[in-house]
Amino acid sequence: MSVTHEKTMLKAFDRIDPATASRALELARETLQIEGDAIAALHARLATDDSVGRAVALLLNCKGRVVVSGIGKSGHIARKIAATLASTGTPALFVHPAEAAHGDLGMVTADDAFIAISYSGESAELMAILPVVKRMGSALISMTGKPGSSLAQLADVHLDVSVAKEACPLNLAPTASTTVTLALGDALAVALLDLRGFKEEDFARSHPGGALGRRLLTHVRDVMRSGADVPRVTADVKLTDALLEITQKGMGMTAIVDADGRPIGVFTDGDLRRMIEKVQDFTQVVIRDVMHANPRSITAEKLAVDAVAVMEQFRINQMLVVDEAGKLVGALHIHDLTRAKVI
Repeated sequence: MSVTHEKTMLKAFDRIDPATASRALELARETLQIEGDAIAALHARLATDDSVGRAVALLLNCKGRVVVSGIGKSGHIARKIAATLASTGTPALFVHPAEAAHGDLGMVTADDAFIAISYSGESAELMAILPVVKRMGSALISMTGKPGSSLAQLADVHLDVSVAKEACPLNLAPTASTTVTLALGDALAVALLDLRGFKEEDFARSHPGGALGRRLLTHVRDVMRSGADVPRVTADVKLTDALLEITQKGMGMTAIVDADGRPIGVFTDGDLRRMIEKVQDFTQVVIRDVMHANPRSITAEKLAVDAVAVMEQFRINQMLVVDEAGKLVGALHIHDLTRAKVI
């Protein structure tokens, strides 16, 4: 949006009279109240209704996938429920009922569980395919607002998502009913997640492109510098040679290793700044005399977030990476972790 257009929009908002603004706020609050009340009513209803437990058991024992279907606004909710199930450990997909009647029903097998969503329980597109779904042996769960509807009667388990009224002032547009249906879909997904023992690591595998995925799937080996890019010198070199290594490798530090390649110390740019006030002639200083012994290190198989935790704990910007034998194999800079979006 251009600055000019934004200013024009703000001026338009300024021209809204107080009565209109007050009415808009009143309707917004009323909408939230109606939808909140609808979810509260569902919560109370489930206290004496075992349908959710039976639905969860059916889905948990499903050998195939969970197929979720609906049309119109119910279709949008169905897509979201399928996506939530799939990302939390329950293989699921959305099938459009109209497309299912023209070939997509081939996606459904006898091992699948089918969740059909229709507030009226009479959606023609759904009712046209559900007898076929039942005949092939798929378990059927319905989510409707009408327990006596055709869909509810056809289902193995019926989930009642009825609401006292819609938030729409005309009581026509699906608002409270879609909110309740979505909330109940979330409840099913969370129950299944817990029963399957679904953990953060499992969630990360389903979300490799997200922040959590990067945190839980990125290992030190994936972001560390290795080979010739790792700054290292032996303990007997002069400080000036160590400074040259620091400059060439661009990590702001160098590792000091023994004859077997195990790190015995580290020297950083910060150490150099602190030395300037105390040492007049750097040419005669040997690195072993000014290095920090017993440097912090981590193995390449550890998660990158583990390295971040150590760096934050000890307030360091670089870290050495060693193998199981304790030999230097890599190095990490805080910037490497930032570029990898681990932090």
